[in-house]
Amino acid sequence: MDKISIIVPAYNAEKHLSQCVESILTQTYSNLEIILIDDGSKDSTGEIFDQYQKKDERIKVIHQPNAGVSKARNAGLDIATGKYVMFIDADDFYEKNACEVLYNEISQKQADYVVGNYIHTNANGEKWEQPLFDQTQYGNFELSMKDYKKSIFVMNSVVWNKIFSREFIERYQLRFIEGALAEDAIFSIYCYTHAQKGYYISDVVYNYRQNENNSSISTNCSREYFSRINASYKMLYDIFKETDELGFFRYFYARITPYLLCKIVDTDQLEKEDEMIQTLQELRWYFGLKKQHRVVILNPYLNAIIDDIMEEQYTNAIKDIKETKAYRDTLTDLQKERMYSPSEELYAKMSEIEE
Repeated sequence: MDKISIIVPAYNAEKHLSQCVESILTQTYSNLEIILIDDGSKDSTGEIFDQYQKKDERIKVIHQPNAGVSKARNAGLDIATGKYVMFIDADDFYEKNACEVLYNEISQKQADYVVGNYIHTNANGEKWEQPLFDQTQYGNFELSMKDYKKSIFVMNSVVWNKIFSREFIERYQLRFIEGALAEDAIFSIYCYTHAQKGYYISDVVYNYRQNENNSSISTNCSREYFSRINASYKMLYDIFKETDELGFFRYFYARITPYLLCKIVDTDQLEKEDEMIQTLQELRWYFGLKKQHRVVILNPYLNAIIDDIMEEQYTNAIKDIKETKAYRDTLTDLQKERMYSPSEELYAKMSEIEE
């Protein structure tokens, strides 16, 4: 059996840390290198990691000053020795056979990466009824950047429901961009656009916890946050342009733009009108890509906001943002999520319009 390196960055994660680590230690696949990175935690995270290291020789612990998840993951990549690499967030947990089923697929297919299915849980770790990707509709298949029917649904922007060939990562000297937001997306999109072979498996391998503070879109996105996400989106767009994958970008844009708009709507950190206007002006180039690439946004509230921004009618945009916020406040968490989640209807309409 080949070794898999599992990288676990953690900051003040004591609440769910044991469940996370135990889900790794009890895997049906045992040839693991478990790299636990304490990113300058102020709680007992570091001590918990040290205790686990004493119990299992497969565990390596790194303690570093707080520098963010990208630097923590990079520290893990720098010392990883496994043939394959996986990532897990410290408040989530694996299914028991996650490593085994992902390993079987990537090794048998000699792939650069494999994407697995996953399921949400509530804050207590109780699973939702259905996994994210419908198992009756999406079986195992080879992924392609040219496939706008199936691949687009499962080629998501996170790294934790995947396994990567370390040779592939090192061939392109892939690392997470420190200080950048959407660092998962930048890393994942680079992998998608440069890989020779990638596959999807319908097995649920990962449990993604919806904590109390992230059960709906964050409400603490500041002016600085949107400036940083703007910079990250420019990096992502450059990757798509440089690799001539703008066809795929259309669908990617259709998927992430409603989410960005809902962050703008929900935030309570842009109460000053001038800060909101500055944010909208800064992102105007990005919203202009909707028309340029003939992208469909289904929600009329969000479309109205984009139209106002593009016409530089910022007072109207702020009015529409407030009205949309009032509407979202009447919705359940699930309904709020559906407002920005991709759907078959969206992609069907997108496919009717050629680039």
